[in-house]
Amino acid sequence: MATDNRYIAASAQGGALKGIRGEMVTFHEDPFLIEDESKCYSHYSDGLIVMQDGKILAAGNYADIYPLYPELKDIDSYDNSVIIPGMIDTHVHYVQSPMIGSFGDTLLKWLNQYTFPTEGRFKDPEFAKSVAELFMAQILKQGTTTANVFSTTFPCSVDALFTESERYNTRMITGKVLQDRNLPDYLSDKSAEESIEQAAELMQRWHGKGRQLYAIIPRFAPTSTPRQLELAGKLYQENLDKGVYMHTHLDEADDEIEWALSLYPEAANYTDIYRRYGLLGNRSVFAHCCLVKEEEWQMLHDNDCGIAHCPSSNLFLGDGMFKIWEATAKERPIHVGVGTDVGAGTNFSLPRQLNEAYKVAMLRKHSIGALKSFYMVTKGGARVLHLEDKIGSLEPGFEADITVIDQAPTDFLKWRMQFNDFILDRLFILQTLSPENLIKATYVAGKKVYDRDRETQLIHAAEL
Repeated sequence: MATDNRYIAASAQGGALKGIRGEMVTFHEDPFLIEDESKCYSHYSDGLIVMQDGKILAAGNYADIYPLYPELKDIDSYDNSVIIPGMIDTHVHYVQSPMIGSFGDTLLKWLNQYTFPTEGRFKDPEFAKSVAELFMAQILKQGTTTANVFSTTFPCSVDALFTESERYNTRMITGKVLQDRNLPDYLSDKSAEESIEQAAELMQRWHGKGRQLYAIIPRFAPTSTPRQLELAGKLYQENLDKGVYMHTHLDEADDEIEWALSLYPEAANYTDIYRRYGLLGNRSVFAHCCLVKEEEWQMLHDNDCGIAHCPSSNLFLGDGMFKIWEATAKERPIHVGVGTDVGAGTNFSLPRQLNEAYKVAMLRKHSIGALKSFYMVTKGGARVLHLEDKIGSLEPGFEADITVIDQAPTDFLKWRMQFNDFILDRLFILQTLSPENLIKATYVAGKKVYDRDRETQLIHAAEL
Protein backbone atom coordinates (compact mmCIF):
# COMPACT_ATOMS: atom_id res chain seq x y z
CA MET A 1 0.00 0.00 0.00
CA ALA A 2 3.01 2.32 0.04
CA THR A 3 2.72 5.35 -2.22
CA ASP A 4 6.44 5.91 -2.94
CA ASN A 5 6.21 5.09 -6.62
CA ARG A 6 2.74 6.44 -7.30
CA TYR A 7 2.43 9.95 -8.66
CA ILE A 8 0.40 12.12 -11.01
CA ALA A 9 2.07 14.34 -13.56
CA ALA A 10 1.73 18.04 -12.89
CA SER A 11 -0.59 19.86 -15.26
CA ALA A 12 1.08 22.51 -17.39
CA GLN A 13 -2.19 24.45 -17.35
CA GLY A 14 -2.62 24.06 -13.60
CA GLY A 15 -1.51 26.22 -10.73
CA ALA A 16 1.89 26.31 -9.10
CA LEU A 17 3.19 23.23 -7.34
CA LYS A 18 3.30 23.23 -3.55
CA GLY A 19 5.16 20.79 -1.31
CA ILE A 20 5.08 19.73 2.33
CA ARG A 21 8.10 17.91 3.74
CA GLY A 22 8.61 16.11 7.02
CA GLU A 23 7.90 12.89 8.86
CA MET A 24 4.64 11.52 7.50
CA VAL A 25 2.03 8.84 8.26
CA THR A 26 -0.97 7.80 6.18
CA PHE A 27 -3.52 5.03 6.63
CA HIS A 28 -4.83 2.29 4.33
CA GLU A 29 -6.60 -0.88 5.48
CA ASP A 30 -8.84 -1.09 8.54
CA PRO A 31 -6.71 -2.22 11.53
CA PHE A 32 -9.83 -3.44 13.34
CA LEU A 33 -10.18 -6.08 10.59
CA ILE A 34 -6.61 -6.67 9.37
CA GLU A 35 -4.17 -8.32 11.76
CA ASP A 36 -1.08 -7.42 9.73
CA GLU A 37 -0.47 -3.83 10.87
CA SER A 38 2.05 -3.23 8.08
CA LYS A 39 -0.82 -3.26 5.56
CA CYS A 40 -2.73 -0.61 7.47
CA TYR A 41 -0.37 2.35 7.30
CA SER A 42 2.73 3.81 5.68
CA HIS A 43 5.38 5.78 7.55
CA TYR A 44 8.02 8.00 5.97
CA SER A 45 10.71 9.44 8.22
CA ASP A 46 11.42 12.04 5.53
CA GLY A 47 8.31 12.37 3.42
CA LEU A 48 7.14 14.71 0.70
CA ILE A 49 3.65 15.62 -0.45
CA VAL A 50 3.33 17.38 -3.80
CA MET A 51 0.12 19.33 -4.41
CA GLN A 52 -1.46 21.23 -7.26
CA ASP A 53 -4.87 22.89 -7.51
CA GLY A 54 -6.02 21.45 -4.20
CA LYS A 55 -5.14 17.82 -5.00
CA ILE A 56 -2.26 15.56 -4.04
CA LEU A 57 -0.04 14.62 -6.97
CA ALA A 58 2.39 12.46 -5.03
CA ALA A 59 3.16 11.37 -1.49
CA GLY A 60 6.03 9.23 -0.28
CA ASN A 61 9.72 9.29 0.46
CA TYR A 62 11.30 12.65 -0.27
CA ALA A 63 14.23 11.01 -2.07
CA ASP A 64 11.86 9.18 -4.41
CA ILE A 65 9.35 11.96 -5.06
CA TYR A 66 11.38 15.15 -5.29
CA PRO A 67 13.31 14.22 -8.48
CA LEU A 68 10.00 13.64 -10.29
CA TYR A 69 8.98 17.29 -9.92
CA PRO A 70 11.93 19.50 -10.91
CA GLU A 71 9.62 22.52 -11.10
CA LEU A 72 8.72 22.21 -7.41
CA LYS A 73 10.32 25.12 -5.56
CA ASP A 74 7.80 26.02 -2.84
CA ILE A 75 8.15 23.51 0.01
CA ASP A 76 7.04 23.91 3.62
CA SER A 77 9.39 21.85 5.78
CA TYR A 78 8.49 20.69 9.30
CA ASP A 79 10.94 19.43 11.89
CA ASN A 80 9.89 17.58 15.07
CA SER A 81 6.44 17.10 13.54
CA VAL A 82 4.33 14.39 11.99
CA ILE A 83 2.19 15.05 8.92
CA ILE A 84 -1.10 13.14 8.71
CA PRO A 85 -4.31 13.41 6.65
CA GLY A 86 -6.67 16.16 7.74
CA MET A 87 -8.74 14.86 10.65
CA ILE A 88 -12.46 14.13 10.39
CA ASP A 89 -15.03 14.83 13.12
CA THR A 90 -18.03 12.58 12.50
CA HIS A 91 -20.38 14.19 15.06
CA VAL A 92 -20.42 17.68 16.56
CA HIS A 93 -23.02 20.36 17.37
CA TYR A 94 -21.57 23.71 16.35
CA VAL A 95 -24.64 25.42 17.84
CA GLN A 96 -23.70 24.11 21.28
CA SER A 97 -20.33 25.87 21.31
CA PRO A 98 -21.71 28.65 23.61
CA MET A 99 -22.68 26.10 26.27
CA ILE A 100 -19.66 23.78 26.27
CA GLY A 101 -18.69 22.85 29.81
CA SER A 102 -22.16 23.38 31.29
CA PHE A 103 -23.02 21.18 34.27
CA GLY A 104 -24.20 17.82 32.94
CA ASP A 105 -26.50 15.86 35.26
CA THR A 106 -28.49 13.52 32.92
CA LEU A 107 -28.80 13.83 29.15
CA LEU A 108 -32.48 14.82 29.15
CA LYS A 109 -32.11 17.34 32.01
CA TRP A 110 -29.03 18.78 30.34
CA LEU A 111 -30.92 19.24 27.07
CA ASN A 112 -33.78 21.09 28.75
CA GLN A 113 -31.66 23.27 31.02
CA TYR A 114 -28.84 24.30 28.67
CA THR A 115 -29.11 22.97 25.14
CA PHE A 116 -32.56 24.08 24.06
CA PRO A 117 -32.24 27.66 25.37
CA THR A 118 -28.83 28.01 23.69
CA GLU A 119 -30.06 26.69 20.35
CA GLY A 120 -33.06 29.01 20.56
CA ARG A 121 -30.69 31.96 20.13
CA PHE A 122 -29.81 30.82 16.60
CA LYS A 123 -33.02 32.34 15.28
CA ASP A 124 -30.86 35.48 15.06
CA PRO A 125 -28.73 35.29 11.86
CA GLU A 126 -26.03 37.54 13.33
CA PHE A 127 -25.65 35.31 16.38
CA ALA A 128 -25.49 32.24 14.13
CA LYS A 129 -22.81 33.92 12.00
CA SER A 130 -20.66 34.81 15.01
CA VAL A 131 -20.78 31.27 16.42
CA ALA A 132 -20.10 29.68 13.02
CA GLU A 133 -16.98 31.82 12.68
CA LEU A 134 -15.78 30.86 16.16
CA PHE A 135 -16.51 27.18 15.58
CA MET A 136 -14.62 27.02 12.29
CA ALA A 137 -11.63 28.73 13.89
CA GLN A 138 -11.62 26.26 16.77
CA ILE A 139 -11.72 23.10 14.69
CA LEU A 140 -9.07 24.29 12.23
CA LYS A 141 -6.77 25.12 15.14
CA GLN A 142 -7.25 21.49 16.23
CA GLY A 143 -6.42 20.05 12.79
CA THR A 144 -9.98 19.10 11.78
CA THR A 145 -10.68 19.68 8.09
CA THR A 146 -14.00 17.83 7.67
CA ALA A 147 -16.91 17.65 10.09
CA ASN A 148 -20.39 16.13 10.20
CA VAL A 149 -22.28 18.83 12.06
CA PHE A 150 -25.62 19.44 13.73
CA SER A 151 -27.03 22.92 13.14
CA THR A 152 -30.48 23.58 14.66
CA THR A 153 -34.10 24.29 13.75
CA PHE A 154 -33.55 27.61 12.03
CA PRO A 155 -32.41 27.67 8.37
CA CYS A 156 -30.12 30.61 9.10
CA SER A 157 -28.06 28.33 11.38
CA VAL A 158 -27.35 26.13 8.35
CA ASP A 159 -26.57 29.06 6.07
CA ALA A 160 -24.14 30.49 8.63
CA LEU A 161 -22.02 27.35 8.90
CA PHE A 162 -21.93 26.62 5.18
CA THR A 163 -21.05 30.24 4.42
CA GLU A 164 -18.08 30.23 6.79
CA SER A 165 -17.00 26.79 5.58
CA GLU A 166 -16.98 28.08 2.00
CA ARG A 167 -14.59 30.85 3.03
CA TYR A 168 -12.06 28.26 4.22
CA ASN A 169 -12.99 25.75 1.48
CA THR A 170 -13.47 23.05 4.11
CA ARG A 171 -15.89 20.18 3.65
CA MET A 172 -18.75 20.55 6.11
CA ILE A 173 -21.81 18.31 6.24
CA THR A 174 -24.83 19.82 7.96
CA GLY A 175 -28.52 20.51 7.63
CA LYS A 176 -31.55 21.89 9.38
CA VAL A 177 -32.44 19.88 12.46
CA LEU A 178 -35.92 18.34 12.27
CA GLN A 179 -37.75 18.45 15.61
CA ASP A 180 -41.50 19.01 15.91
CA ARG A 181 -42.43 17.74 19.40
CA ASN A 182 -41.23 17.33 22.98
CA LEU A 183 -39.15 20.49 23.08
CA PRO A 184 -39.89 24.18 23.72
CA ASP A 185 -42.18 25.99 21.29
CA TYR A 186 -39.45 28.52 20.42
CA LEU A 187 -37.30 25.68 19.04
CA SER A 188 -39.97 23.39 17.63
CA ASP A 189 -40.87 23.13 13.95
CA LYS A 190 -44.33 24.52 13.25
CA SER A 191 -45.27 21.43 11.26
CA ALA A 192 -43.67 18.34 9.82
CA GLU A 193 -44.51 19.45 6.30
CA GLU A 194 -42.97 22.90 6.67
CA SER A 195 -39.80 21.47 8.24
CA ILE A 196 -39.25 19.15 5.28
CA GLU A 197 -39.90 21.95 2.81
CA GLN A 198 -37.24 24.04 4.54
CA ALA A 199 -34.80 21.10 4.53
CA ALA A 200 -35.40 20.51 0.82
CA GLU A 201 -34.79 24.19 0.04
CA LEU A 202 -31.53 24.21 2.00
CA MET A 203 -30.44 20.98 0.33
CA GLN A 204 -31.09 22.49 -3.09
CA ARG A 205 -29.10 25.60 -2.13
CA TRP A 206 -26.06 23.95 -0.54
CA HIS A 207 -25.61 20.28 -1.41
CA GLY A 208 -22.65 19.92 -3.73
CA LYS A 209 -21.90 23.64 -3.75
CA GLY A 210 -18.12 23.58 -3.72
CA ARG A 211 -17.20 21.09 -1.00
CA GLN A 212 -20.38 21.50 1.05
CA LEU A 213 -22.70 18.50 1.58
CA TYR A 214 -26.19 18.28 3.04
CA ALA A 215 -27.56 16.01 5.76
CA ILE A 216 -31.15 15.31 6.74
CA ILE A 217 -31.08 15.56 10.53
CA PRO A 218 -33.88 14.40 12.83
CA ARG A 219 -32.51 15.29 16.27
CA PHE A 220 -33.56 11.91 17.63
CA ALA A 221 -36.75 9.88 17.45
CA PRO A 222 -38.39 11.32 20.61
CA THR A 223 -38.37 14.88 19.22
CA SER A 224 -39.98 13.97 15.90
CA THR A 225 -43.56 12.94 15.22
CA PRO A 226 -44.10 9.83 13.11
CA ARG A 227 -45.17 12.14 10.27
CA GLN A 228 -41.90 14.06 10.40
CA LEU A 229 -39.82 10.85 10.39
CA GLU A 230 -41.91 9.55 7.50
CA LEU A 231 -41.27 12.67 5.42
CA ALA A 232 -37.60 12.78 6.44
CA GLY A 233 -37.14 9.17 5.34
CA LYS A 234 -38.82 9.89 2.02
CA LEU A 235 -36.58 12.91 1.38
CA TYR A 236 -33.50 10.88 2.31
CA GLN A 237 -34.33 7.94 0.09
CA GLU A 238 -35.11 10.21 -2.83
CA ASN A 239 -31.70 11.87 -2.56
CA LEU A 240 -29.47 9.07 -1.33
CA ASP A 241 -27.98 8.54 -4.78
CA LYS A 242 -27.02 12.22 -4.84
CA GLY A 243 -24.79 11.78 -1.80
CA VAL A 244 -27.14 13.30 0.77
CA TYR A 245 -26.67 12.13 4.37
CA MET A 246 -28.88 11.24 7.32
CA HIS A 247 -27.45 12.11 10.74
CA THR A 248 -29.00 11.49 14.14
CA HIS A 249 -28.49 10.05 17.63
CA LEU A 250 -29.00 6.44 18.67
CA ASP A 251 -28.92 4.39 21.88
CA GLU A 252 -27.10 7.01 23.92
CA ALA A 253 -28.69 6.61 27.35
CA ASP A 254 -31.14 4.29 29.12
CA ASP A 255 -33.82 6.91 29.73
CA GLU A 256 -33.58 8.09 26.11
CA ILE A 257 -34.14 4.55 24.83
CA GLU A 258 -37.10 3.98 27.15
CA TRP A 259 -38.62 7.29 26.04
CA ALA A 260 -38.15 6.51 22.34
CA LEU A 261 -39.74 3.07 22.61
CA SER A 262 -42.68 4.45 24.60
CA LEU A 263 -43.38 6.84 21.73
CA TYR A 264 -42.88 4.17 19.04
CA PRO A 265 -44.18 0.98 20.73
CA GLU A 266 -44.46 -0.86 17.42
CA ALA A 267 -40.66 -0.85 17.01
CA ALA A 268 -38.63 -3.89 18.05
CA ASN A 269 -35.78 -1.64 19.26
CA TYR A 270 -34.50 1.92 18.88
CA THR A 271 -32.73 1.26 15.58
CA ASP A 272 -35.90 -0.30 14.24
CA ILE A 273 -37.68 3.05 14.66
CA TYR A 274 -35.36 4.60 12.09
CA ARG A 275 -35.56 1.53 9.84
CA ARG A 276 -39.36 1.70 9.70
CA TYR A 277 -39.17 5.25 8.39
CA GLY A 278 -36.53 4.69 5.72
CA LEU A 279 -33.72 6.37 7.64
CA LEU A 280 -31.17 3.55 7.39
CA GLY A 281 -28.85 3.74 4.41
CA ASN A 282 -25.23 3.85 3.39
CA ARG A 283 -24.96 7.53 4.28
CA SER A 284 -26.70 7.23 7.63
CA VAL A 285 -24.48 8.25 10.54
CA PHE A 286 -25.55 7.45 14.10
CA ALA A 287 -23.90 9.14 17.07
CA HIS A 288 -23.13 7.42 20.39
CA CYS A 289 -24.53 3.86 20.13
CA CYS A 290 -23.52 3.07 23.71
CA LEU A 291 -26.34 0.61 24.46
CA VAL A 292 -26.82 -1.35 21.27
CA LYS A 293 -28.31 -4.86 21.09
CA GLU A 294 -26.89 -7.49 18.78
CA GLU A 295 -29.87 -7.34 16.43
CA GLU A 296 -29.29 -3.59 16.12
CA TRP A 297 -25.62 -4.03 15.27
CA GLN A 298 -26.69 -6.46 12.55
CA MET A 299 -29.26 -4.01 11.22
CA LEU A 300 -26.68 -1.22 11.06
CA HIS A 301 -24.21 -3.53 9.31
CA ASP A 302 -26.78 -4.76 6.79
CA ASN A 303 -27.61 -1.17 5.83
CA ASP A 304 -23.96 -0.05 5.64
CA CYS A 305 -24.50 2.66 8.27
CA GLY A 306 -21.69 4.50 10.05
CA ILE A 307 -21.17 5.26 13.73
CA ALA A 308 -19.65 8.25 15.52
CA HIS A 309 -17.97 7.28 18.80
CA CYS A 310 -18.16 10.28 21.19
CA PRO A 311 -16.17 9.27 24.27
CA SER A 312 -15.77 12.66 25.94
CA SER A 313 -19.50 13.34 25.72
CA ASN A 314 -20.49 9.90 26.97
CA LEU A 315 -18.21 10.19 29.97
CA PHE A 316 -19.32 13.75 30.71
CA LEU A 317 -23.02 12.87 30.78
CA GLY A 318 -22.51 9.39 32.24
CA ASP A 319 -24.46 7.82 29.39
CA GLY A 320 -22.53 4.62 28.80
CA MET A 321 -19.39 3.13 27.34
CA PHE A 322 -19.23 2.56 23.60
CA LYS A 323 -18.25 -1.05 22.88
CA ILE A 324 -15.97 -0.64 19.92
CA TRP A 325 -15.05 -4.32 19.92
CA GLU A 326 -18.73 -5.13 19.31
CA ALA A 327 -19.20 -2.50 16.60
CA THR A 328 -16.16 -3.68 14.65
CA ALA A 329 -16.67 -7.44 15.07
CA LYS A 330 -15.26 -9.16 11.98
CA GLU A 331 -18.42 -11.16 11.28
CA ARG A 332 -20.49 -7.96 10.74
CA PRO A 333 -18.21 -4.92 10.99
CA ILE A 334 -19.49 -1.35 11.03
CA HIS A 335 -17.36 1.65 10.12
CA VAL A 336 -16.58 3.78 13.18
CA GLY A 337 -15.39 7.35 13.32
CA VAL A 338 -14.91 9.73 16.24
CA GLY A 339 -16.98 12.76 17.22
CA THR A 340 -16.08 15.57 19.58
CA ASP A 341 -19.82 16.07 20.21
CA VAL A 342 -19.41 19.62 21.48
CA GLY A 343 -21.17 20.80 23.67
CA ALA A 344 -21.47 17.60 25.77
CA GLY A 345 -17.99 16.86 24.53
CA THR A 346 -15.58 19.05 26.43
CA ASN A 347 -13.15 20.08 23.67
CA PHE A 348 -12.80 20.45 19.89
CA SER A 349 -9.67 18.24 19.69
CA LEU A 350 -9.88 14.82 18.05
CA PRO A 351 -6.55 13.67 19.55
CA ARG A 352 -7.98 14.41 23.00
CA GLN A 353 -11.06 12.41 22.09
CA LEU A 354 -8.77 9.50 21.22
CA ASN A 355 -7.29 9.77 24.70
CA GLU A 356 -10.80 9.35 26.14
CA ALA A 357 -11.67 6.52 23.71
CA TYR A 358 -8.64 4.58 24.94
CA LYS A 359 -9.80 4.93 28.56
CA VAL A 360 -13.39 3.91 27.73
CA ALA A 361 -12.14 0.70 26.10
CA MET A 362 -9.73 -0.04 28.92
CA LEU A 363 -12.55 0.10 31.45
CA ARG A 364 -13.91 -3.02 29.71
CA LYS A 365 -10.51 -4.72 29.35
CA HIS A 366 -10.01 -3.78 25.71
CA SER A 367 -7.33 -1.52 24.28
CA ILE A 368 -7.11 0.80 21.30
CA GLY A 369 -3.61 1.65 20.18
CA ALA A 370 -2.45 4.61 18.11
CA LEU A 371 -2.92 2.83 14.77
CA LYS A 372 -6.61 2.17 15.36
CA SER A 373 -7.05 5.56 16.98
CA PHE A 374 -5.59 7.69 14.21
CA TYR A 375 -7.19 5.48 11.59
CA MET A 376 -10.61 6.37 13.06
CA VAL A 377 -10.03 10.11 12.75
CA THR A 378 -8.65 9.88 9.20
CA LYS A 379 -9.36 6.99 6.83
CA GLY A 380 -11.96 5.45 9.15
CA GLY A 381 -13.88 8.70 9.46
CA ALA A 382 -13.80 9.06 5.68
CA ARG A 383 -15.27 5.58 5.35
CA VAL A 384 -18.07 6.45 7.76
CA LEU A 385 -18.92 9.33 5.44
CA HIS A 386 -18.31 7.35 2.22
CA LEU A 387 -15.65 9.86 1.23
CA GLU A 388 -12.71 7.46 1.42
CA ASP A 389 -11.94 8.10 -2.28
CA LYS A 390 -11.49 11.82 -1.60
CA ILE A 391 -10.18 12.43 1.93
CA GLY A 392 -8.61 10.58 4.85
CA SER A 393 -5.40 9.48 3.11
CA LEU A 394 -2.26 11.08 1.72
CA GLU A 395 -2.40 9.56 -1.73
CA PRO A 396 -2.29 10.80 -5.33
CA GLY A 397 -5.63 12.11 -6.52
CA PHE A 398 -6.93 12.82 -3.02
CA GLU A 399 -7.95 16.26 -1.85
CA ALA A 400 -5.03 17.94 -0.10
CA ASP A 401 -6.48 18.23 3.41
CA ILE A 402 -3.48 17.83 5.73
CA THR A 403 -2.72 18.23 9.43
CA VAL A 404 0.74 18.88 10.87
CA ILE A 405 1.12 17.70 14.47
CA ASP A 406 3.93 19.18 16.56
CA GLN A 407 5.87 16.44 18.35
CA ALA A 408 7.47 18.98 20.68
CA PRO A 409 4.76 21.57 21.46
CA THR A 410 5.96 21.89 25.06
CA ASP A 411 9.34 21.55 26.74
CA PHE A 412 8.11 18.46 28.56
CA LEU A 413 6.88 16.71 25.38
CA LYS A 414 10.15 17.54 23.63
CA TRP A 415 11.97 15.84 26.52
CA ARG A 416 9.51 12.91 26.65
CA MET A 417 9.78 12.10 22.95
CA GLN A 418 13.47 11.29 23.16
CA PHE A 419 12.60 7.99 24.84
CA ASN A 420 10.51 6.58 21.95
CA ASP A 421 11.58 6.01 18.35
CA PHE A 422 8.65 3.99 16.96
CA ILE A 423 6.11 6.23 15.26
CA LEU A 424 3.03 4.53 16.72
CA ASP A 425 4.47 4.90 20.23
CA ARG A 426 4.99 8.60 19.60
CA LEU A 427 1.49 9.09 18.19
CA PHE A 428 0.04 7.42 21.27
CA ILE A 429 1.97 9.76 23.56
CA LEU A 430 0.70 12.74 21.56
CA GLN A 431 -2.94 11.68 21.81
CA THR A 432 -2.59 10.96 25.51
CA LEU A 433 -0.85 14.17 26.51
CA SER A 434 -2.18 16.42 23.72
CA PRO A 435 -1.86 20.05 24.84
CA GLU A 436 -3.92 22.90 23.42
CA ASN A 437 -1.15 23.90 20.98
CA LEU A 438 -0.56 20.41 19.54
CA ILE A 439 -1.37 21.34 15.93
CA LYS A 440 1.30 23.26 14.05
CA ALA A 441 -0.53 23.77 10.73
CA THR A 442 -3.74 22.84 8.92
CA TYR A 443 -3.99 22.70 5.13
CA VAL A 444 -7.35 22.71 3.36
CA ALA A 445 -7.33 21.73 -0.32
CA GLY A 446 -3.63 22.55 -0.41
CA LYS A 447 -3.80 25.95 1.29
CA LYS A 448 -2.41 26.61 4.75
CA VAL A 449 -5.46 28.16 6.37
CA TYR A 450 -4.02 27.73 9.89
CA ASP A 451 -0.43 28.29 10.94
CA ARG A 452 0.22 28.36 14.69
CA ASP A 453 3.42 30.35 14.25
CA ARG A 454 2.16 32.83 11.65
CA GLU A 455 1.30 36.38 12.76
CA THR A 456 -2.22 35.91 11.39
CA GLN A 457 -2.88 32.31 12.37
CA LEU A 458 -6.13 31.82 10.44
CA ILE A 459 -6.61 33.02 6.86
CA HIS A 460 -9.55 32.26 4.58
CA ALA A 461 -8.63 30.19 1.53
CA ALA A 462 -9.54 32.90 -1.00
CA GLU A 463 -7.01 35.23 0.63
CA LEU A 464 -4.11 32.81 0.23
